[in-house]
Amino acid sequence: MPQRAISAKPKRSRFRFIGETVAELRKVVWLTRREAMYLTFIVLIVAITSAIILGSVDLGFTRLIDGLFLGR
Repeated sequence: MPQRAISAKPKRSRFRFIGETVAELRKVVWLTRREAMYLTFIVLIVAITSAIILGSVDLGFTRLIDGLFLGR
């Protein structure tokens, strides 16, 4: 039967991890509100454009297949 590995690290490592995580988050250069709004706008435009293109291609293939196989 395999034995579990015994951790040599003390329980305090969790608190140390949280402290290090907070320290790293303080180093992050956050976006300004203006940058966040601009990038959100770009993502929305790309998503809407992609949806329109994919929807059009889907509609075109649906009509093509209906015409070929169902004779409509």
